[in-house]
Amino acid sequence: MLVPILKQRHYLIATIQAALTDEDLRLLRDGLVEQVGRYRSRGVIVDLTALDVMDSFAARTMRDLAHMTRFRGAEMVIVGIQPEVAFSMVQLGLTLEGVSTALDLEEGLAYLDRRGKAKRPGKSSMTPR
Repeated sequence: MLVPILKQRHYLIATIQAALTDEDLRLLRDGLVEQVGRYRSRGVIVDLTALDVMDSFAARTMRDLAHMTRFRGAEMVIVGIQPEVAFSMVQLGLTLEGVSTALDLEEGLAYLDRRGKAKRPGKSSMTPR
């Protein structure tokens, strides 16, 4: 299944509209990481509003995607996690440690805007050794 990836200002928005296979998740991850570089995106939003279940592979892939986009210079936020999905994830011990989340797309965009303003031009997000 193809996941649409929209470019909005300096952000990429991927809206997952149905449960994805493991291969679909890998393709989404690779596509987003590649497009961050191509479009010089400052942020990525992954919208999970339509999902009613998330397995351990999907949770791990989202966490890995957040770290990979950060290495590419973009911030990532996951939006739209439904209450029953959050409940199931907690019950199963699945975490999105180190991944920013927001209630919906509007809050996700506001979060990325705040993060972008907090970064000073010319400064790297990486700490020199």
